[in-house]
Amino acid sequence: MAIWRTSGGQRFQNYRASFTVLDVATVARAWITELQSGYGLGLHCPEAFREWSERGTYRPLLAPRTVEFRSIQDQQPDPGDVSLIAEIYEHYRPDPFRFEACAMEIWRMLAQESVSEITGTRRHRDGGRDAVGLYSLGPQGDRIHLDFALEAKCYALGHGAGVRDTARLISRLKHRQFGVFVTTSHVGEQAYKELREDAHPVVVVSARDIAQTLRQHGIGTPAAVRAWLASI
Repeated sequence: MAIWRTSGGQRFQNYRASFTVLDVATVARAWITELQSGYGLGLHCPEAFREWSERGTYRPLLAPRTVEFRSIQDQQPDPGDVSLIAEIYEHYRPDPFRFEACAMEIWRMLAQESVSEITGTRRHRDGGRDAVGLYSLGPQGDRIHLDFALEAKCYALGHGAGVRDTARLISRLKHRQFGVFVTTSHVGEQAYKELREDAHPVVVVSARDIAQTLRQHGIGTPAAVRAWLASI
């Protein structure tokens, strides 16, 4: 395909080509010999090339997407932020259920104006959801709203959330709904891997994310965290 570009005030023509690599694991030397003789569809021709030549259909060589998830270390707060997370954990340690309100505020701060609505659920009958809300997208004149469910876990830094914790949230997600998992620690490798491998629409907000969000909002010292917690 011919394309035009401009450089130094002068237009010039260039060419762009697109190609597909066929799914052929090995190519026999005998086929190369056949190609040199002008007969590309000989006895040693790969089936993928024959299908493309004779029927116009092709089987491309695909590179499976690598499942990516954050390591435990990637979810830990920086050394200077450990005290911020410790303040939150100690504040709610006597009654971890109260952390749900804090998690709602953290998610609101992180998502900013996109969270148009969020409501906590009843403590003892939450159905696997500590809060529900709406996440809004699009221009002000034409917004769409996505339902989300939030799960909060107030764990010590060395106590990661496991498969049982994340499965509880996943099992309560409805069609076209996504989840938010907020923890003062981290999500364990197996649980995180399952979230991403099975393509569950769950946002993980770990200790590092919490600390970074607080700092972005000017809450960067233990004293500031205590004052913020008192205001919730």
